[in-house]
Amino acid sequence: MGFPQRLLFILAGTILSVTGLKHNYGEALSKSILFFEGQRSGKLPPTQRMTWRKDSALQDVYIIPDTTVLPVLRKVDLVGGYYDAGDNVKFNFPMAFSTTMLAWSVIEFGKLMGPDLKHALDAIRWATEYFLKATSIPGFVFAQVGDPYADHNCWERPEDMDTPRTAFAVSRDFPGSEVSAEIAAALAASSVVYRKYHIGYSTRLLQRAIKVFDFADKYRGSYNDSLGPWVCPFYCDFSGYQDELVWGAAWLFKATKRPYYLDYIDKNIYNLKNFAEFGWDSKDAGINVLVSKLLINSSSNSKPFILNNADKFVCSVLPESPSVSVSYSPGGLLFKPGGSNLQHATAISFLFLVYAGYLKKTNKEIDCGGKVFASPKRLKQIARGQVDYILGSNPVNMSYMVGYGAKYPERIHHRASSLPSVDEHRGHIGCKGGSFYFHSQNPNPNLLVGAVVGGPDMKDSYADSRADFVHSEPTTYINAPLIGVLAYFNSHPS
Repeated sequence: MGFPQRLLFILAGTILSVTGLKHNYGEALSKSILFFEGQRSGKLPPTQRMTWRKDSALQDVYIIPDTTVLPVLRKVDLVGGYYDAGDNVKFNFPMAFSTTMLAWSVIEFGKLMGPDLKHALDAIRWATEYFLKATSIPGFVFAQVGDPYADHNCWERPEDMDTPRTAFAVSRDFPGSEVSAEIAAALAASSVVYRKYHIGYSTRLLQRAIKVFDFADKYRGSYNDSLGPWVCPFYCDFSGYQDELVWGAAWLFKATKRPYYLDYIDKNIYNLKNFAEFGWDSKDAGINVLVSKLLINSSSNSKPFILNNADKFVCSVLPESPSVSVSYSPGGLLFKPGGSNLQHATAISFLFLVYAGYLKKTNKEIDCGGKVFASPKRLKQIARGQVDYILGSNPVNMSYMVGYGAKYPERIHHRASSLPSVDEHRGHIGCKGGSFYFHSQNPNPNLLVGAVVGGPDMKDSYADSRADFVHSEPTTYINAPLIGVLAYFNSHPS
């Protein structure tokens, strides 16, 4: 079966769109980081650049019993963190993954970010400050803030929200190994980042990461079982918690070099079966790529298994590979099952760039069978093709990053962006008061600059409909890996 014409452009690795437009990766990088300021919850700092957003969820403070010194009550301040997407709930599982990917982007490509590095560090710290709070009570890890059903029943600004701000936690008796281990991974990865800039803060993050990982490993269980009615169907863990435990151990091995964590990986890596999956739910492909780099000079028993799975992952994505398992639109966009498809394009592109570096360092190519070989250059071509598609090199010449290019989504599924800002409308807009704005055909009044939406459908069409959240809603975990990819291509434009 022949490849579509647009896909041939991608296979050739061109950096030009069909209209001949060359992309400004530096502009896209700056804007993709700025997006995180639009997702901030809590008391906004004086340095806030997305000024139409204001303070929100300042009441996310709770009193809980201290299980270590009963009947003492302790105050837990959960102000801060990020809203995951277009709603006003803080889902800590995907928030932690987004933080891990922000940190990994800086670890791999921070030196290429120029003046944007400071803003990337700010984006990481906004999350880690929150996670230090969410893990501050021994025996508890907070997994979520906000009632998702009540929130999704309303269309109101985060500055106005009056829905229940219930806090949900996992504990020894009601475990949640996936969310706890992902938070540990985020803290450990961030500690690696901050080692260059603030050794005291880096140490604090690492110490907490170790404790949270130990908690996740000792009290095993899924938060699906402990908090199912509140975390599902929004962010159910479909792949089990084994991948997060190995992912957390991998980041702690990178941060500490302690043999304990390598032994943990060696013993548990064989539990992972989804070698081709990577995202907020399944970490398998990311583990294999990360650990491949960590084991370059190692004789670990699990090294052949890990390298083989990393190679199989690459071959599952290459369009010319006999074992390809993803789909491609006629215009060349990678597709996997599920919503918010651009999360797959950005996450896989990031892994391809990182693994390309490993292949180059080890002077290796991947044999996918059928006389198909994947070189570092080929992996970079695939990643560039996906990024260029997102930025406008597609059949409809649409940039899927808000505020980038001449044509981009104007009616994104995002409460704060679609409702009048507090500066423009100081009166309270209640739960159903925002329905008028949700159903309006007018463009969103507030530009959520840098937000990358879920993307087009399999036929390269995009309706630009606020109600079509599968395609029009931005998320933090779409943008987080994209930041590293954009930093790389900004420094390697051809």
